[in-house]
Amino acid sequence: MDIRNFVFIILFFLAFGFLYKNLKKTFSYLKTGKPENRFDSVKERLLNVVKIVFGQSKLLRDPIAGVIHLFIFWGFVLFLFAVLESIIQGFYSPFNFEFLGIIYSFITVTQDVFGVLVLLSVLYALYRRFIQKVERLQGDKAEKKDAIIVLTLILLVVVSMFGQNTAGLANHNFILSNFEFRPLSEILSPIFFEANSYSAGILFEVFWWVHIITIFTFMNYLPYSKHYHVFTSIPNVYFGKTGNNKYALKPIDLEDENIEQFGAADIEHLTWKQMLDGFSCTECGRCTDACPASNTGKLLSPKKIIENIRKRTEEKAPFILSNSDETPQKTLVHDYITQEELWACTTCMACVQECPITIEHVDAIIDMRRDLSLMEASFPPELNNVFKNMETNFTPWAFNHQDRAQWAEGLNIKTMSEDPECEYLFWVGCAGSYDARYQKVSKAFAQIMQKAGIDFRILGTEEKCNGDTARRLGNEYLAQTLMKENIATLNSYKIKKIVTGCPHCYNSIKNEFPQFGGEYEVFHHTEMIEDLLKNNKLQLINDSKPSKVTFHDSCYLGRYNQIYDAPRNALESIEGLNLIEMERNKDRGFCCGAGGGRMFLEETEGTRINENRTNEALKTGADTIASSCPFCMTMMSDGVKSFEKTDDVVVKDIAEIILENLK
Repeated sequence: MDIRNFVFIILFFLAFGFLYKNLKKTFSYLKTGKPENRFDSVKERLLNVVKIVFGQSKLLRDPIAGVIHLFIFWGFVLFLFAVLESIIQGFYSPFNFEFLGIIYSFITVTQDVFGVLVLLSVLYALYRRFIQKVERLQGDKAEKKDAIIVLTLILLVVVSMFGQNTAGLANHNFILSNFEFRPLSEILSPIFFEANSYSAGILFEVFWWVHIITIFTFMNYLPYSKHYHVFTSIPNVYFGKTGNNKYALKPIDLEDENIEQFGAADIEHLTWKQMLDGFSCTECGRCTDACPASNTGKLLSPKKIIENIRKRTEEKAPFILSNSDETPQKTLVHDYITQEELWACTTCMACVQECPITIEHVDAIIDMRRDLSLMEASFPPELNNVFKNMETNFTPWAFNHQDRAQWAEGLNIKTMSEDPECEYLFWVGCAGSYDARYQKVSKAFAQIMQKAGIDFRILGTEEKCNGDTARRLGNEYLAQTLMKENIATLNSYKIKKIVTGCPHCYNSIKNEFPQFGGEYEVFHHTEMIEDLLKNNKLQLINDSKPSKVTFHDSCYLGRYNQIYDAPRNALESIEGLNLIEMERNKDRGFCCGAGGGRMFLEETEGTRINENRTNEALKTGADTIASSCPFCMTMMSDGVKSFEKTDDVVVKDIAEIILENLK
């Protein structure tokens, strides 16, 4: 063992010892969070890692930034062989991977190819951040400093790798070993070095040490950087939510007498996964860039919510672990995250959809809303009447519960209590029952089912609010009360199939009622309409009036339940109808502003979300804005009024458009 090996071994154990200490510290912090089972569905979790991490599927939604990151990511994956080779050489200088044969050819050529791609990608990343100044990348001074450090370290890793390879070739008289294939290094080596020169030997050692020290510095800097995701992203993606109902909110066990805290006031009330989200955030800003609240001048930034969870964890977790009585007199809610930020969220899931490492922003926001609603009774004053109405009238509005079925008068629609023998229950929902405008949609869809010969019933006065609004406003107690009462009614009639025109009802009944014993086959009315048209149970007229229609995607139908094609297929089946897409559509669609209980709250900050979206719809030149949600219809209609376009543009539900074009 020479002095080089001796020094390297000391450096090696110091570097990995320090890294182990930091990783262990983070793991100990996660243990201060609430337990949560994220160890099921192993196959699905592994597939998510393959698709999202190694396939970079979410990052590639932004083609420019996605390709840049793809090259850097895969460059580092492939550089692991070079790194491992250099590390082993620290213990035994003559070592290389030549014994792998043809595999060594692949290793060496990819180092050259991806070395160039990584260099170009890093330079372009610097250009985008500091010259082009892409808005979502413009953080504070600390973020900019961190970006410079990390990108510079990446450059050093690549340059030192090329330096090693070119100097090493010169040391061997520019002759490649068996199976070695380095096309670029072979070209560069004679340009910078002379064969078997003293300087080549010295510079090989210099580049080798620069390479090793940069790698050891890089890996130990990461736990203090936003780029900690290099270590945490794979676990974070693996432990992400799974299943078709992965966006369902997790329930609170309200019957547990030992629970002293409802929701999350501070980090110890969050789960370990929510804490891991904080350590995994790359601060890329994709979530905030997609957020409707942030886009319209509200205080909410999903990125900052997650950043502050990490900051608070790093501050408080050490005190929790040491059982110290000197815990800083602050809380996550109020001191790090304000009420205004939390109440601005529309729960549209755009942040979760865009996050490249599956951070679950909305769940954390709802948990903090639960603390405000259930522990502090601190919520916007408008919600006092909303909660009271749901408790007494079983609807967010001040309508008489006995009037719930009045919309159906004269349509010859039976209730379940009158005749429970049917194939489908038509869940009308609060808006469909009471809102004068959306009652027309309920009637239209009922007439469509009657024309198609669908055997259906309604619950009438036995139907109550599904609980979605209360739940997303943090009032879990009221939400569960309504859900359980509805489930008891549904189960008493042994109902199996439910169809509804409200995406919020659809999502709640399909994905959240099962948490409390309500298992049903649930359809949105656009799914049923599409199926009826496909199977020729509805006949469209052949001389429809030519029209230009743009369709607004409901967040709870689209992002929550992946229903994008059914409403479009129904519209496109109409002869003469020209469907024009808005710039933001399908899984990139922009919220109407009504979700998450925002339907019942005033917008006092920035511009109105519905006006932002309506303006986009008007720019298409369409004469009709089609919707598939009562909340969306209200918000888009109000938007059209605000732009004084009611004489030029109408807002209609899919059911109304289809009914108008039936024979």
